[in-house]
Amino acid sequence: MIPFKKIINPFVSLTTIGTAGKVFTNEPGEWKPLPRIYISDWDEPVKRIENRSTALNPLARLIDHTVLHPETTESEILAAAIEAKTYHFFSVCVPPCYVALAKNALKGSEVKVCSVVGFPLGSATTMSKNHETKDAIANGADEIDMVLNIGLLKSKKIKLVLDDIRAVRSACQGKVLKVILENCLLTQAEKIEGCKLTMEAGADFVKTSTGFSKSGATVEDIQLMRQAVGPKMGVKAAGGIRDTAFAKALVAAGASRLGTSASVAIILGTAPSAQSQTKTQFLPY
Repeated sequence: MIPFKKIINPFVSLTTIGTAGKVFTNEPGEWKPLPRIYISDWDEPVKRIENRSTALNPLARLIDHTVLHPETTESEILAAAIEAKTYHFFSVCVPPCYVALAKNALKGSEVKVCSVVGFPLGSATTMSKNHETKDAIANGADEIDMVLNIGLLKSKKIKLVLDDIRAVRSACQGKVLKVILENCLLTQAEKIEGCKLTMEAGADFVKTSTGFSKSGATVEDIQLMRQAVGPKMGVKAAGGIRDTAFAKALVAAGASRLGTSASVAIILGTAPSAQSQTKTQFLPY
């Protein structure tokens, strides 16, 4: 008999989450469910030999290891790539100017390269977002995180917002597309509308935050977004994810990817608890 294990919230566990990460078919926006991750598996220690991880931590395979600060240097990108390979993170998320550098540093590994478009305000023109996407992919990006045009959404220019996402979807050439809503600036109705537009445009994920605005991911927002998009689409939590307990709570609420710069501390369980963090420590990323 297979021993019983406590699993994630049943609604969430049906969506997604396996140690290999998300698997995509050739059709943009189509989701293939994977085996469940068991909460007890997360609590297994990461085995280390000579300061290197030798065992996969399932939570690590949900993490986009993020280095998006404006002052980020080449050496920090290379260090992030080493960390991503060591701990088997799903991807590194880097500024567009560092995509080629990260791609080369990750050559031969399973770690993907993610980059950002229209970041962090979302107010670039559709044409510039389209060009920025093509450039990032030409330089080696495997995934694109674009910022939705927040002002147009709040102005109820729904068709323009939809066309903006579709233009990036078209430029993605079959690569993974995540759409950042920046939930802290939206009403509940606008969050739901953003999710629906993201689905209609054929994106693969909807994402909570840039990590550069007033606040980041919340469990409540993840629950709302998962309810809005259903089980067949990715939901990425980002912004202020700095401790293991919060990361697990977001996944249990419905997140299928996590964007954070505190990735190593989260996996090793050395991150400070949420209670000991100040508000300013949450942002950016």
